[in-house]
Amino acid sequence: MKIGLKKALRKHKHGVDIWVYKTGRKDIGFVYEKTTKGHLEEFYHKKSTYLYYVLKGKGKFYLNGKGFAVRVNDIVVAPPRTKIYFLGKMELLLITVPAWQSKHEVHVRNIKPR
Repeated sequence: MKIGLKKALRKHKHGVDIWVYKTGRKDIGFVYEKTTKGHLEEFYHKKSTYLYYVLKGKGKFYLNGKGFAVRVNDIVVAPPRTKIYFLGKMELLLITVPAWQSKHEVHVRNIKPR
């Protein structure tokens, strides 16, 4: 199976352009993300581990309030129930295990860019 970017479901959410690749699988999800400011919402997911791979750019990720710089080729791993947000101009590949479901995502707060 091949899924091109044009077939992905496109959304804009909290400062991030998001393309969700519909694989039909429940065990894993693939998302391409592009942002100029960051993901301006702190949130967590009750069920999925989030694995972010930095394709382009640089920024700062915050996991449970602890911040650290990221750049190209870095991977960020956020287990379920880890509070997440990030700032910066980046392109990211997000893999979710199991596949993301909106009903398990919890909003914590909105973030103001610095």
